[in-house]
Amino acid sequence: MTIFATIGITGLYLLFAWLLSAAIGGWAAERKGYGERLGLAFGLLLTVVGLLIVLILPGRPGSLWKTEGPLPKRAVRR
Repeated sequence: MTIFATIGITGLYLLFAWLLSAAIGGWAAERKGYGERLGLAFGLLLTVVGLLIVLILPGRPGSLWKTEGPLPKRAVRR
């Protein structure tokens, strides 16, 4: 019997959603100028709802979110 049969595929998907929401929340909060810990806390404690809260927060003046936009610019190869 494998571990996937014991946990269940639904549990595995919920684990992935929980971890991804924490990682994306931390990244987005840092780009918005609030610090990575805030995004990680929202993502870990509130899962997908916490990620939505972080995405709704306005970017602070001078943050990467305000200067470069929501996604970072790609590096140009020469």
